[in-house]
Amino acid sequence: MADQQDWFKIEDIDKLDTPALVVYPARVQANIDLLKTMIDDVKRLRPHVKTYKNKEVTQLLLKAGIKKFKCATIAEAELLAMCGAPDVLLAYQPVGPKLYRFIKLINTYPQTQFSCLVDSVVAANEISEVAKQYNLTINVYLDLNVGMNRTGIAAGLEALQLYIDCSVLPGVNPVGLHAYDGHIHDVDINERKKRCDAAFEPVLKLQRDIKTKGYPEPIIVAGGSPTFTIHAKRDFVECSPGTFVYWDRGYEIGIPEQPFLPAVLIATRVVSLPDETKLCLDVGHKSVSAENELRKRIYFLNAPELIPTGQSEEHLVVDAGKDHHYKIGDVLYGIPHHVCPTVALYERVYTIENKTLTGEWLNLARDRKITI
Repeated sequence: MADQQDWFKIEDIDKLDTPALVVYPARVQANIDLLKTMIDDVKRLRPHVKTYKNKEVTQLLLKAGIKKFKCATIAEAELLAMCGAPDVLLAYQPVGPKLYRFIKLINTYPQTQFSCLVDSVVAANEISEVAKQYNLTINVYLDLNVGMNRTGIAAGLEALQLYIDCSVLPGVNPVGLHAYDGHIHDVDINERKKRCDAAFEPVLKLQRDIKTKGYPEPIIVAGGSPTFTIHAKRDFVECSPGTFVYWDRGYEIGIPEQPFLPAVLIATRVVSLPDETKLCLDVGHKSVSAENELRKRIYFLNAPELIPTGQSEEHLVVDAGKDHHYKIGDVLYGIPHHVCPTVALYERVYTIENKTLTGEWLNLARDRKITI
């Protein structure tokens, strides 16, 4: 039991400077194995690369039989193609220079089937014009706004017309619908399902309407991590969880019915003792995602009682109370509250196997550009 409680401790931690992002490959593999048990067909999985951004996890997913992927940047798309991913959806509407980079990506990696999102006739026309220039036909998914209110078109008559318009544009081939419901993250699974089902109903109607017009039934790509277990029960939907590979504190608390394991931690050291109750750690804004309020940034497995009181670019100050036992040089292991943007702060993760530092994985797609 003690060993399980201390699974995160690194015996040769003196070899590792901090702050450092460390990954436990056995836990990553366990999370991938668990994911596969939560859906009826691995072909319906389209995980998002944004969480991990490296070749090594991509290769583990491919080895597990997962062939479809989703990403948000050209660099992430190129990373997937470099690994030989057969099917990559750029979950973004490429406009301006990004569209030309997307075209170059398609031409550079012909073994990968690329597709992208579209939510307006203006963007569809631009994609069509550029595709014609390069003698390409690009598969597109309608980006539907189901409540996130950032991109997308509402699932209704205008969306139906856009799908029809795309079908007659040269170089554009509409194949499906994309419905990301990341705004739905109630802790209560029943409430989450109720809201998810309500948001998804117009998507189903649009799919039926498109089919009624004589088009092939559109593929539906839906959800992220919070609604994964809900969409996984719809046997006609492709599901796009991403955080499952590494997991984080936010989802550990917010999605209790998904028993994935934390597989990435931040190792940090006590670098100063400002007063009798305070510790200063080397984990600032540049080391952990800071978009949440101070107490929702990092949770220390071996020091859960610490209370964050201030953070700057390179430092985190925490209150340990009077008569604490901490000293300068002590190592703490923290689960990021939001792992995806935290990974983007590090150029590499260090692999920990059998409590020993064994290597590193480059977060290649944290860059905006790899080669294209």
